[in-house]
Amino acid sequence: MSNLLEPKAQTVKRINAYLADAQNVFIDSRSSVLDTQTNPMVFGSMPNDGGNLIIEENEYASFLQQEPEAERYIRPFLGAEEFINNKKRYCLWLLNAEPQHLKKCPLIVARIQKVREHRESSSREATRKLAQTPSLFGEIRQPESGHYLLVPSTSSERRKYIPIGFMNSSDISNNANLLVPNATLYEFGVLTSQMHMAWMRTVCGRLKSDYRYSAQIVYNNFPWPDVSEAQKAAIIQKAQAVLDARAQFPDSSLADLYDPNTMPPVLTKAHAALDSAVDKLYRKTAFPNDAARVAFLFELYGKKTEGLLTGKRKRGKG
Repeated sequence: MSNLLEPKAQTVKRINAYLADAQNVFIDSRSSVLDTQTNPMVFGSMPNDGGNLIIEENEYASFLQQEPEAERYIRPFLGAEEFINNKKRYCLWLLNAEPQHLKKCPLIVARIQKVREHRESSSREATRKLAQTPSLFGEIRQPESGHYLLVPSTSSERRKYIPIGFMNSSDISNNANLLVPNATLYEFGVLTSQMHMAWMRTVCGRLKSDYRYSAQIVYNNFPWPDVSEAQKAAIIQKAQAVLDARAQFPDSSLADLYDPNTMPPVLTKAHAALDSAVDKLYRKTAFPNDAARVAFLFELYGKKTEGLLTGKRKRGKG
């Protein structure tokens, strides 16, 4: 069976560095978002712990049985694999843990000591410095409250859509994911649309054949549309319909839901409605295919970046 996203030969007037019939622009790594009204995207938190702050699914019950006091410090721990495939994994999240409580948890204290030893033995000076705070993840970017949007950094090329979703701040995401704290249903709707997927497939990196999503390349350079509140409301409604369609299959993983062979028709229909609505944010006439979407986005990207460069020149002259 051929890949559903397999490219087909076509005649074009021009071709750019991304093998697209579009404006000849190059997407540079950008440290901040092109559209400043958009929430920034960050990596998840990195343990740098030698595995000692992680509790695997097969350890969980035994760990709690031996140390019931530890329950307050154990959180769900999500990498891309866990998020997409509904796999269970946990971590010790000891931010703001009170010393008198930790003393009642000798198993946790023993693990903290192992983290310290792991970091002290590192050849990297930065890691050795982290030994001063062995109870904490090496890099912490977890939102303190509310929800965040999770985008796995690696996803199968077989999928029409990268599975992304909202998570609670109590669910700890590792650095195999990218996070958008304070994201709304509007942002979810645009990011999970075919318009954004077409952009992602064109400019992203690859890990073997899988998509490698990057904040600096894909997200920060994505040209968001200029929209009214009424248009936002329409996207929010259709984005919620996608989440509602997923919720009809609570026992199915995102891998199941977004497999092209097993994707439920109700979810396919909800995505198609969202795709059409997002397309109309950019222009009134429908896009016939992804090539047309990408060509339009490159042209819009060129206009937006040209404006930034012009602004810099003007400030320089002043």
